[in-house]
Amino acid sequence: MIIKFLAPIAILAFALSIPSAVAAEKGDAAAELKALVTKIQDKLHQGKATEADLSDELKAFDTLLAEHKDEKTDDVAQILFMKARLYQEVLKDKAKGDALMAQLERDFPDSEPVKIAKQQAEAEKLRASLVEGSKFPDFAETDVTGKPLSVADYKGKVVLIDFWATWCPPCRAELPNVIKIFEAHHSKGFEIIGISLDKDREKLTSFTKEKNMTWRQYYDGLVWQNKLAVKYGVNSIPATYLLDGQGIIIGKDLRGEALEQAVGKALAKK
Repeated sequence: MIIKFLAPIAILAFALSIPSAVAAEKGDAAAELKALVTKIQDKLHQGKATEADLSDELKAFDTLLAEHKDEKTDDVAQILFMKARLYQEVLKDKAKGDALMAQLERDFPDSEPVKIAKQQAEAEKLRASLVEGSKFPDFAETDVTGKPLSVADYKGKVVLIDFWATWCPPCRAELPNVIKIFEAHHSKGFEIIGISLDKDREKLTSFTKEKNMTWRQYYDGLVWQNKLAVKYGVNSIPATYLLDGQGIIIGKDLRGEALEQAVGKALAKK
């Protein structure tokens, strides 16, 4: 079984650009949060992901908020934001997470974390709407070589939209199958648009060349804050959408034989 590469606290820390200070100095909200997030990451890596497991860290969020209660800064808002996302993404307690998000909007209405939270809410709403039979919302960007790229460029083709990264083990595990299907069906009208969550452009281009991945790639170097990943609410990879010639979603997150069959069936209808 291929397990998706998830992006909870570790990725949120990167996405919010929390300073990478080695040690937190008392009074520095950003550095103190960084230290706390590191402790949470360590526990998650050990498989400790329940509210009981993280009780000390959850109390530490409250301690930090109390220490910085008179500071209405983005750094302090990030503390509350991170606690909310911990409940939402890791502990799967929507009620507590939503209550904390509401508090964030009340206490820090003009902060950057509130803007990010609203963007994520919109993205999650869009992601929920991306079901089979619906139109995949287009984008107008440039590929890794600087050429214009959109779904509309492939009208009449069966297209796989593939959110992936070279550093993602499940993506690399599935890649031989994707390459095999592309080579077998490309001449019949099958295309792939890769949306890379890589940070290093050179690593991406050398990897795709080495693996003979001749399809086009979108890249902006922002990892989990990748513009298109954010737009479509992608919070785990690989994430894929298979589209027919009119841009209608005909499959999601298909792997192995299921992807092969879906591509063949779609091409047979052309």
